[in-house]
Amino acid sequence: MEWTDEGIVLGVRRHGESSAIVELLTRAHGRHLGLVRGGASSRMRPLLQPGNSVSAIWRARLDEHLGTYAIEGLKLRAATLLGSSHGVYGVTHLASIARLLPERDPHAEIFAMLEHSLDDFDDIGSAAVHVIHFELAMLSELGFRLGLENCAATGETMDLIYVSPKSGGAVSRTAGEPWRDRLLRLPPFLRQGETASELTDEDLQDGFRLTGLFLLRNVLEPRGQVHSDARAGFINALTRQQAKAALQAP
Repeated sequence: MEWTDEGIVLGVRRHGESSAIVELLTRAHGRHLGLVRGGASSRMRPLLQPGNSVSAIWRARLDEHLGTYAIEGLKLRAATLLGSSHGVYGVTHLASIARLLPERDPHAEIFAMLEHSLDDFDDIGSAAVHVIHFELAMLSELGFRLGLENCAATGETMDLIYVSPKSGGAVSRTAGEPWRDRLLRLPPFLRQGETASELTDEDLQDGFRLTGLFLLRNVLEPRGQVHSDARAGFINALTRQQAKAALQAP
């Protein structure tokens, strides 16, 4: 068995004295592990860092075997990503939720979204938007898509400002007004036809509150899991940056 694919490094663990088991999210072969001989060497360690894009050749005698990887670097983002606290936490968190995907099951759209997110991670605000969108995409991929395109009560597509914490459906201003205290806020950058250019600090916090609720209830808790510490670390880094920016504002 042999195939060649592009992959994003999700994680690495040492194996024996000099090798490493590398976990990749690949474009065509999904989340896939393989043994890299010499992967613990000083030459290979910088290449096998989470967030890096690589070209991988996987070989095994049988498809169900762990197999071995021959890996070459394509885009080595890790040095930049790991140079900031939000980068460290963000990459770790993205990798942790990518691991919710079944092993060896292709998810080309998720791969493309993760790659795009990592390419635009320098600014913490942009990074936060990408993380929230990635969490929403993962919910959809795992069968828990939120209905944010029209009002769950009336079918309207305009003035959607709430989300029902029970159904995950959007609710319009008029329909949701009597229950506003029980509903989640739908930030503008998650509404159809609106962009992240109008972001506020509240928008980002509301976005994390929204995706966090449904990820925890529908995906993590049924597996006996909770949100990663890295997610909390990323949100804390965002909060600190927002507070710093507020103090520096004229």
